[in-house]
Amino acid sequence: MSKHALIVFGGWTGHTPKESADVFLPLLQAKGYEVTLSETLDSYLDADLMGRMDLIIQVWTMGKITNEQWAGLEKAVRGGAGFAGFHGGIIDSFRENTGYQFMTGGQWVAHPGNSDVVYQVNLVDRQHPITRGLSDFTLDKTEQYYMHVDPGVHVLAATTFTGQYGEADQYAAGTVMPYAWTRQWGKGKVFVAAWGHTFKDFDVAPAREIVLRGMVWATR
Repeated sequence: MSKHALIVFGGWTGHTPKESADVFLPLLQAKGYEVTLSETLDSYLDADLMGRMDLIIQVWTMGKITNEQWAGLEKAVRGGAGFAGFHGGIIDSFRENTGYQFMTGGQWVAHPGNSDVVYQVNLVDRQHPITRGLSDFTLDKTEQYYMHVDPGVHVLAATTFTGQYGEADQYAAGTVMPYAWTRQWGKGKVFVAAWGHTFKDFDVAPAREIVLRGMVWATR
């Protein structure tokens, strides 16, 4: 029986929401998912739609979510739908909604060096089904996220700030930042990856594969 996934994309276009969603659409379809694409947060108001979803993928940077939209999303995840995403599409979505940030387990606060950074992502839990058999990888000419992260999440990967970018008193060399994680929210599973500034990050095979596996893992 097919799994049902909803991809909601939009918000700030600098994060290439449509192009990034288009990376994962055929990959999910190849795994047998029936995928619904949406360009509106009002999808979260559709109780019938949300009740049928096994996985919700959000690619929506900044913007605002209404109380009613948030309630529809939170109810679906708490009820067992998976919630997954990457970069600003999931952890810089609704800056005023702390309940949403609690559910995702993190919030972007800065990206020293902006989009011209080269850095490494190191796997922390190499036995998890999302990461098993994969290797550390390097991302080039992209953003390295500095975040506030809930200490209760399960960390899969991390990145270390070298001190090369930004002010040394703000981004101390040697600072290790969780960079991909999972968490439970009610009956639902949540997966977050901090990379994915644009769709080009997913040209790096492990970066793409971990996100795809994270989506599959989070599925009801």
